[in-house]
Amino acid sequence: MKILQVNKFFDLHGGAEVYMHELSRRLRDAGHEVHAFSTRSDRNLPSDDAEYFVTRYNLDRREGPFTDLKKAANFLWNVEAKQGIERMLDDLKPDVVHLHNLYHHLSSSVLAPIRARNIPCVQTLHDYKLISPNYALFDHDAICERAKNGKYFNIVKHRCLAPGLLPNLLAAAEMYMTKARQSYERTARLFLCPSRFLMEKMEDWGEPKGKLRWLPNPAELSPEPAAGGGGYLLYAGRLSIEKGLASFLEAAMRMPELPVKIAGRGPLENELRSLVASRGASHIEFLGFLSQRELEPLRRRAEAFVLPSIWYENASLSLLEAMAAGLPCLTTRIGGNPELVEDGVNGFLALPNNAEDWHRVLRRFQATTPEVRRKMGEASRDKIRARHLWPDHLELVERCYREAGARG
Repeated sequence: MKILQVNKFFDLHGGAEVYMHELSRRLRDAGHEVHAFSTRSDRNLPSDDAEYFVTRYNLDRREGPFTDLKKAANFLWNVEAKQGIERMLDDLKPDVVHLHNLYHHLSSSVLAPIRARNIPCVQTLHDYKLISPNYALFDHDAICERAKNGKYFNIVKHRCLAPGLLPNLLAAAEMYMTKARQSYERTARLFLCPSRFLMEKMEDWGEPKGKLRWLPNPAELSPEPAAGGGGYLLYAGRLSIEKGLASFLEAAMRMPELPVKIAGRGPLENELRSLVASRGASHIEFLGFLSQRELEPLRRRAEAFVLPSIWYENASLSLLEAMAAGLPCLTTRIGGNPELVEDGVNGFLALPNNAEDWHRVLRRFQATTPEVRRKMGEASRDKIRARHLWPDHLELVERCYREAGARG
């Protein structure tokens, strides 16, 4: 089968990109011919299809009136991307197109050429952009569902997506345009949902139930389960407000007997470091950015993995990686997290953004014996074996490709 993967970034920008590249590799290993369409960047991974890639603009930086106007126009309808994918579709004639994240960079302009050629198409929903311009459904420090029932202008009114008028206005305008045209719904024959929570949210907001398919995110089991013994809790991820680290750290600072290691960078790094330093919490250590290779020995020695999210996590890859390594997981009752972590079985669940409840969870975990922790870690691996192994995931993806083709 000849497969075209489409995503706005081709570097390892985030979870969507990590997934797309690994999926592409495994599809090739299974005998498929896999191509990619994306934007150009010095950080991109190598690709034989780079000649088709289009300009990638920095949307966070002002670059003068002409360039800024061009970026705004591309945000709504990227002519270069439309022409680029038309050329690629005509040259390659793929059997199926697999969409990932398009918004703000490639835009919905790439959908019309796929539709015009009647090519079977599926889309993995890595976030909530199909139903809201505020694709994380998160505003400042709280869940945001103000755009429900087509009320996209609320994003502008409350500046939900970003500070300032323009980014919110453009995002709302783009959403009104794509929904009026039903651009995604008319192009993708199936929407692949990594969590049941996301699938139910899509249905609740009016997306066609018959097109939604639950397709759990995959993970690779480590050769051996984590041994523990390091005596510390581990967080690995972005240091940003939606990750809920502030409330978790408020609880952790009250428990000097339970060390915490925090790997990652982000906009809250300096604030969180200052908070910890001001309390003299020397048992909490910030490690900065670590590669996967550097993280592996930390996972093996950790007592548990922590993900204190306060937004609707879809199907966290960091949580799945920790489970695959055989770690108990401490996370929040929000989004797709409770689908992965069962309270008292392979970890514990806390209320989001609630330092007191985090303190309860940390005390509860501290009271567990090494044998209980070992059993929790094995339960994490059992959950991966049950529905998150890559070979099973690949088979389901191929099945979705065939179903999309049959729906033509």
